[in-house]
Amino acid sequence: MHFHWAKLENIINRGGGDLAVKVYNSTADEQLADTDVTLSLDGVSRKVPAGDTLTLTLGENIIIDPNCYHEFWERGGVSDRVLVGEVSKVNDDATDNRFHGPVGRFSDIEEDEAPLHLLANDYERYYGTS
Repeated sequence: MHFHWAKLENIINRGGGDLAVKVYNSTADEQLADTDVTLSLDGVSRKVPAGDTLTLTLGENIIIDPNCYHEFWERGGVSDRVLVGEVSKVNDDATDNRFHGPVGRFSDIEEDEAPLHLLANDYERYYGTS
C-alpha cells in the first residue's frame, strides 16, 4: 500500500487474469483517509468508498492521482497471471514513494556470483566511483 507525492499513473490490464486495485485517499499526516476516492476508470470519473477493491479485466485501466494510496495484485479470471502496463509521469523511486507500512525497496540478496551486468548503483561498490 503506497502513494506517490508527484507521480500520476495510468495502470492498464494488458493480458491474462484480472487485476485487483485497492484505493484510499491519504490524510494530511499521510495515513489512510476514510473518504470517498475519485478515480478515472476507462476515462470515466468514478467515486468509490475508501478501501474499495476494484477489478480491472483485460484492456481496462485506472488513473491514480498523486496522494492516493493504492495496492494491486492478480485476482484470477482467465489466467493465474496478469500482465500490467503503466504509463506515468517520471518519478524518482527514492523520493516519490510513501509506503503505509515498513517495506524494503529490494530484497536482500546473498551474492554468490560476480554480476554479469552492473546496475547504476553497483558502480561505486565495484569501481569506487559513481
